Amino acid sequence: MLLDFDRLGALRAVLSGIAVLVGAFLLLPVIVIVLLSFGSSRYLQFPPPSWTLHWYTDLFNDPDWLASFATSAEIAIVVAIVATLLGLMASFGLTRGRFRGRETLRAVFMTPMVMPVVVFAVALYALFLRLQLNGTFIGFVIAHLVIALPFAIISICNALEGFDKSIEDAAVLCGASPLEAKLRVTLPAIKAGLFGAAIFSFLASWDEVVVAIFMSSPDLQTLPVRIFSTLQQDLSPVIAAVSTVLVALTVLLMVIAAFFRRGKPA
Repeated sequence: MLLDFDRLGALRAVLSGIAVLVGAFLLLPVIVIVLLSFGSSRYLQFPPPSWTLHWYTDLFNDPDWLASFATSAEIAIVVAIVATLLGLMASFGLTRGRFRGRETLRAVFMTPMVMPVVVFAVALYALFLRLQLNGTFIGFVIAHLVIALPFAIISICNALEGFDKSIEDAAVLCGASPLEAKLRVTLPAIKAGLFGAAIFSFLASWDEVVVAIFMSSPDLQTLPVRIFSTLQQDLSPVIAAVSTVLVALTVLLMVIAAFFRRGKPA
């Protein structure tokens, strides 16, 4: 028995070591980018010869970068709102509905998560060329909405499946209409799932680059597209500064979502 405990302890130590190595492998490129954004070299030189905030000053004084920030934020906010609303309606159908082909429909909703993004981008590009939506704000929103919707549906479906429907039924028995029961009982109870759907939908749009490259125009570019196009022309540390801002915002939103899910104030 003692030998078994020793083996179990050794196995846990090995697994913990592997987990630490994998985590370090994943985080190391992000750490390098953050350090490069504070380097004084005019190029992406690592390790940096000295430290400066010059590249952040250039970033926030450049109207083109700020315009790309604003475009990405506007698209992501609209996508988050619409994806959460559509995901809520679809999730009610998938969790409460009793119709033939429900699981097939659920799989169809998940298709954008498993389909190669380049294939999806080319298909959207060909379709939107005919509809004259390429390079438009509405086109960006629709394209990003298709990508973000599965994340919203997963989050809200999980919340609804964990909700005791008998509470909603009790509200109806007490005189509330079915719609009123959903609005006043069910939605407050699954608010963590709704918030998670909005956060993940926002991030899915905010970080998306492949579809955005096909959808962009000279007058309308999201931040990831501008980063990609700038990398083809220059290796300025401003790119590292932009990437650091993106990472910081993503981490902040994930932390807020984690606290919200645990019922703590964000």
